[in-house]
Amino acid sequence: MLELIISKFHDARFMTMMLAAIAVGATVYTLAIPLFSGDSLSKRMKAVASERERIRQRERERLQRSEKVSLRQSPKQLVQRVVEDFNLSKWVAQEAARDKLMMAGFRGQAPYITFLFFRLVTPISFLILTSIYIFFILDSDKSTITKLGICLVATFLGMQAPMIFLSNQISKRQLSIKRAFPDALDLLLICVESGMSIEAAFRRVSGEIGAQSIPLAEEFTLTTAELSYLQERKVAYENLAKRTGLENIKSVCLALQQSERYGTPLGQTLRVLAQESRDSRMNEAEKKAAALPPKLTVPMIVFFLPVLFVVILGPTGIKVAAMQAGG
Repeated sequence: MLELIISKFHDARFMTMMLAAIAVGATVYTLAIPLFSGDSLSKRMKAVASERERIRQRERERLQRSEKVSLRQSPKQLVQRVVEDFNLSKWVAQEAARDKLMMAGFRGQAPYITFLFFRLVTPISFLILTSIYIFFILDSDKSTITKLGICLVATFLGMQAPMIFLSNQISKRQLSIKRAFPDALDLLLICVESGMSIEAAFRRVSGEIGAQSIPLAEEFTLTTAELSYLQERKVAYENLAKRTGLENIKSVCLALQQSERYGTPLGQTLRVLAQESRDSRMNEAEKKAAALPPKLTVPMIVFFLPVLFVVILGPTGIKVAAMQAGG
């Protein structure tokens, strides 16, 4: 049976007929499939609209439910006691960490105290666990100096672990905000051109954009509150740009500040910024698509080409081995 299959694969006439049959079948399928597929565009649009409305209603119910959700949390007693007893605010404090915590969505004193606590606990934990593994569990012939060096490297990684965690949280949050910001800017433009004040526009957009990006809805809600009670409105815009750390939002905040200061029309500026934001998002997508072929080169060489060579040269190798065995 195996010899029959190998002989068929080496039969040029049989292979030509099989490839022609596959090509004809694919052609018929390609030409016939549009005839059997109905016009489902309206159904798809209706399904998308209903799904969007359902998600929007769910987010509104979540934001308007009876229990209040505080944006600021209270630190745990143990964490706060350790920070106060060891005076960590003096020894391991970092002013840049406050800004990073704010950009990651952790507001208030409690996340900062927790960050200081982990800045102390994480290196010690890494050092203890690595020392136990290196000196007691791992059976290795490495010198003591090498083992101590590994422990020091683990301690350094433990010191950097909280900052790495913050960087990852900031990246995820900025990605969520960046994806939803062009739509939020369009909604803000519609609200401003309809005659709403900028506070009412931010409040309305924060309620609508929660289905796409909860972090952006939170930032707009905070901006609405700051616009209501701060003496200078530009401080609210500066705080919004500082909390997000995105260039597109910084440009919008600068345009809002100039509009507040010079009385320039805001609609045209927001329209231009919205178009630039959409172009920027499209450019990033095109950049990722352009970077795909170089990234696929190594996987293709490592995984696809060996399999392709086996498929092409396998029958020949089997036939040669059979001839040598027969001879």
